[in-house]
Amino acid sequence: MSYTTQMDAAKQGIITPQMEAVAKKEYRTPEEIRAWVAEGKVAICANKKHTCLDPNGVGSMLRTKINVNLGVSRDCKDYDIEMQKVMEAVHMGAEAIMDLSSHGDTTEFRRKLTAECPAMIGTVPVYDSVIHYQRDLAELSAKDFIEVIRLHAEDGVDFVTLHCGITRKTIEQIRKHKRKMNIVSRGGSLVFAWMSMTGNENPFYEYFDEILEICREHDVTISLGDACRPGCLADGSDVCQIEELVRLGELTKRAWEKDVQVMVEGPGHMPMDQIAANMKLQQTICMGAPFYVLGPIVTDIAPGYDHITSAIGGAIAAASGAAFLCYVTPAEHLALPNVEDVKQGIMASKIAAHAADIAKGVPHARDIDDKMADARRRLDWEGQWECALDPETARAIRADRSPEHDDTCSMCGKFCAVRSMNKALAGEYIDIL
Repeated sequence: MSYTTQMDAAKQGIITPQMEAVAKKEYRTPEEIRAWVAEGKVAICANKKHTCLDPNGVGSMLRTKINVNLGVSRDCKDYDIEMQKVMEAVHMGAEAIMDLSSHGDTTEFRRKLTAECPAMIGTVPVYDSVIHYQRDLAELSAKDFIEVIRLHAEDGVDFVTLHCGITRKTIEQIRKHKRKMNIVSRGGSLVFAWMSMTGNENPFYEYFDEILEICREHDVTISLGDACRPGCLADGSDVCQIEELVRLGELTKRAWEKDVQVMVEGPGHMPMDQIAANMKLQQTICMGAPFYVLGPIVTDIAPGYDHITSAIGGAIAAASGAAFLCYVTPAEHLALPNVEDVKQGIMASKIAAHAADIAKGVPHARDIDDKMADARRRLDWEGQWECALDPETARAIRADRSPEHDDTCSMCGKFCAVRSMNKALAGEYIDIL
């Protein structure tokens, strides 16, 4: 039996090697994964040409996955540094890399990623259109945008973010409702600008069927971009955001009819008390398609610490149904992240994802926490490093402030509660002084 996409195979009852690999990682049966892919509730982003891919599934019933945004800009254009960030991200456990490059030879870098990187690779083709054609936005045609999607698919990209849900109706909504932050999505703003300058409809919406044919041919997952995601707390859950989400639900159904996998992107900046409701609303409107969120960032006043504001929102979002967290670094709103920023962003997102997986009962999610508790009770430092998300940092902190006695730390010394309890329960003398 032959198939064109993972979803096509799943609908035919075929279990692919990628489904087998995902099932093993998730402690699920291959048949469970196949059924979820057939329903659209799990996406396995796996372009046929990305042969070095280590497949992962994205879905609310699976482990929460992490995406890392990278790529050069006109001000920071060293591809070697970006590749260093990529490999560090993969080493730290990121399941996806999005190349958001907006300068230089993007084609060479993209092909290097799909040739060497085992993580899922995503792109935003509208960014690359201006670079590829070396023409300004208003000089590009709808056909130009579609051809760049084709190029990315042929280069082995696993998923593409397309801002299909913003239409000419949205232009009037933005002007009428007067958002505090307008549109903060870079891709969404470019599409909005192109429509405003040309007077034409959004090409990603108007030619959606043609895009589906490209994605079906190469098995590229469409990540339906949220052009109207809120960029500040004041814009959370407003008319523009929700109206776009309704349209994304309609486009999800059209994609599934063509056996094209879909993820749906979501907020953004949002007050904590709105996050869970937004996750449930998306699951209803988009029929359980995996939800891919940026944060959400729960306060607007912490530049330099937005990896923390986003981890707070990400944990709530994932525990409430989000499947995929786009990391946020300390450089968010400020600059292109450096290698240390990338590390901090990944760690914050991984903590949020893991905490959410425990809360929603993902199989075996808490096993490592229980193992850590055992190591801590035994004051087994090497055992603790083995369980730590970032053992290098944990080890370095202890080494920098090492205690007099190895069975304590420099905070409590012989007042250590764990040490005292171990000795008391063993009937031993407890020496403090």
